[in-house]
Amino acid sequence: MPAISRILSAPLISIMASDARYYRLAMRIFADFSGTIAIPAVLSALAGKWFDEKYGTEPRYLILLLTLALILTAVIVVRKAKKYRVQYEALMK
Repeated sequence: MPAISRILSAPLISIMASDARYYRLAMRIFADFSGTIAIPAVLSALAGKWFDEKYGTEPRYLILLLTLALILTAVIVVRKAKKYRVQYEALMK
Protein backbone atom coordinates (compact mmCIF):
# COMPACT_ATOMS: atom_id res chain seq x y z
CA MET A 1 0.00 0.00 0.00
CA PRO A 2 2.77 2.56 0.72
CA ALA A 3 4.25 1.91 -2.72
CA ILE A 4 0.96 2.85 -4.39
CA SER A 5 0.65 6.09 -2.45
CA ARG A 6 4.27 6.94 -3.31
CA ILE A 7 3.57 6.35 -7.00
CA LEU A 8 0.38 8.38 -6.95
CA SER A 9 1.94 11.28 -5.05
CA ALA A 10 5.05 11.54 -7.30
CA PRO A 11 3.31 13.45 -10.12
CA LEU A 12 1.63 15.69 -7.56
CA ILE A 13 4.97 16.55 -5.98
CA SER A 14 6.51 17.40 -9.35
CA ILE A 15 3.49 19.55 -10.22
CA MET A 16 3.75 21.37 -6.89
CA ALA A 17 7.49 21.89 -7.41
CA SER A 18 6.93 23.43 -10.84
CA ASP A 19 4.13 25.59 -9.45
CA ALA A 20 6.49 26.83 -6.74
CA ARG A 21 8.84 28.15 -9.42
CA TYR A 22 5.98 30.10 -11.01
CA TYR A 23 4.90 31.48 -7.64
CA ARG A 24 8.45 32.56 -6.79
CA LEU A 25 8.76 34.31 -10.14
CA ALA A 26 5.37 35.95 -9.68
CA MET A 27 6.28 37.22 -6.21
CA ARG A 28 9.63 38.52 -7.49
CA ILE A 29 7.86 40.34 -10.33
CA PHE A 30 5.25 41.78 -7.96
CA ALA A 31 7.87 43.07 -5.51
CA ASP A 32 10.08 44.45 -8.24
CA PHE A 33 7.28 46.25 -10.06
CA SER A 34 5.76 47.58 -6.81
CA GLY A 35 9.03 49.20 -5.85
CA THR A 36 9.65 50.43 -9.37
CA ILE A 37 6.30 52.20 -9.43
CA ALA A 38 6.02 53.43 -5.84
CA ILE A 39 9.52 54.68 -5.04
CA PRO A 40 9.91 57.24 -7.88
CA ALA A 41 6.37 58.53 -7.31
CA VAL A 42 6.86 59.06 -3.59
CA LEU A 43 10.34 60.57 -3.93
CA SER A 44 9.28 62.93 -6.70
CA ALA A 45 6.21 64.04 -4.74
CA LEU A 46 8.31 64.77 -1.67
CA ALA A 47 10.99 66.57 -3.68
CA GLY A 48 8.40 68.54 -5.66
CA LYS A 49 6.63 69.63 -2.51
CA TRP A 50 9.94 70.67 -0.94
CA PHE A 51 11.04 72.67 -4.03
CA ASP A 52 7.62 74.35 -4.26
CA GLU A 53 7.78 75.42 -0.61
CA LYS A 54 11.38 76.59 -0.95
CA TYR A 55 10.85 78.69 -4.10
CA GLY A 56 7.15 79.59 -3.68
CA THR A 57 6.08 77.99 -6.94
CA GLU A 58 3.16 76.07 -5.52
CA PRO A 59 2.31 73.18 -7.86
CA ARG A 60 4.95 73.72 -10.57
CA TYR A 61 7.79 71.46 -9.33
CA LEU A 62 5.39 68.88 -7.95
CA ILE A 63 3.72 68.44 -11.34
CA LEU A 64 7.03 68.55 -13.22
CA LEU A 65 8.73 65.94 -11.03
CA LEU A 66 5.69 63.65 -10.97
CA THR A 67 5.57 63.80 -14.78
CA LEU A 68 9.26 62.93 -15.00
CA ALA A 69 8.76 60.08 -12.52
CA LEU A 70 5.86 58.73 -14.59
CA ILE A 71 7.93 58.75 -17.79
CA LEU A 72 10.94 57.18 -16.07
CA THR A 73 8.75 54.54 -14.45
CA ALA A 74 7.13 53.63 -17.76
CA VAL A 75 10.53 53.14 -19.41
CA ILE A 76 11.82 51.02 -16.53
CA VAL A 77 8.65 48.89 -16.36
CA VAL A 78 8.85 48.10 -20.08
CA ARG A 79 12.51 47.04 -19.74
CA LYS A 80 11.77 44.86 -16.72
CA ALA A 81 8.74 43.31 -18.40
CA LYS A 82 10.93 42.22 -21.30
CA LYS A 83 13.45 40.74 -18.89
CA TYR A 84 10.77 38.85 -16.95
CA ARG A 85 9.19 37.60 -20.18
CA VAL A 86 12.44 35.85 -21.00
CA GLN A 87 12.55 34.30 -17.52
CA TYR A 88 8.95 33.17 -17.79
CA GLU A 89 9.53 31.60 -21.19
CA ALA A 90 12.53 29.77 -19.74
CA LEU A 91 10.23 28.28 -17.07
CA MET A 92 7.80 27.13 -19.74
CA LYS A 93 10.44 24.93 -21.38
